[in-house]
Amino acid sequence: MSTRPKIGISACFFHADPARPIFTGKTLQYVEQSIVHWVQSSGALALVIPSPDGPTQRGDVTLADYAGLLDGLVLEGGSDMWPGSYGEEPLRPEWSGDRIRDDYEIALLRAFVDAGKPVLGICRGLQVINVAFGGTLYQDIATQLAGAIEHRNAKLYDQNFHTIEFVPGTRLAELYPHPGFKAPDRPLPHYVVNSVHHQGIKELAPFFDVEARCPNDGVIEAVRYDSTRGPVQSYVAAVQWHPEFHDWNNETVLAGDPLLNDFIAATRAAQGDSLVTR
Repeated sequence: MSTRPKIGISACFFHADPARPIFTGKTLQYVEQSIVHWVQSSGALALVIPSPDGPTQRGDVTLADYAGLLDGLVLEGGSDMWPGSYGEEPLRPEWSGDRIRDDYEIALLRAFVDAGKPVLGICRGLQVINVAFGGTLYQDIATQLAGAIEHRNAKLYDQNFHTIEFVPGTRLAELYPHPGFKAPDRPLPHYVVNSVHHQGIKELAPFFDVEARCPNDGVIEAVRYDSTRGPVQSYVAAVQWHPEFHDWNNETVLAGDPLLNDFIAATRAAQGDSLVTR
């Protein structure tokens, strides 16, 4: 009988809204179907980790309890981060983000890191990881980074694409040995990913390495914690794109399986078990 890794997925929030016609005045915690199905494509079990905090809180369950139970954590995409989480004021009201979700996900990340459990960040998850470890963000790439390309198109949403290039010698580059395609004016092979973010890393957190960038404007697209330099002995990696969105229907887009399988393998190594997926 096989034993499946148990992977926690952080929750998104619909905060209480008295004008909402359904679940009026109630806080909803949810996950996107695509991230669950992507995680479970590896044979792992995906489980949402609800926040134990809030006005209806009862009992003594903590995020550390979940970190002790589960084998790894995926921080999924979603709303902007609150600039106060990295010591700034919102430049515009619409960039105020979700402070409640920030507090929840930063605490969740720390619980899993403290437990020595691997963490993988997707889109917003990359930003949460960078901020939690001491980095900062562009509140809006388009207005704060001169020469930036379009990283988010509200009308196209997950159909907005651009190229990335891997930093040679990194773990991510090792996971994708396929040569990609060569651009005439670029020395490194390029890969196509979807781009659904208008915020991104400004100052990289200490002890993290950049694993991929957008070659057009230098925006950081993937990072990984270097446990040989930093105090934390844990697998922490993240990408700015959404690998869960397109693997099954678009062969021109970078596949997410190598990234996912590496993360799942790290959960096996961290547990010291022979977890077999099918």
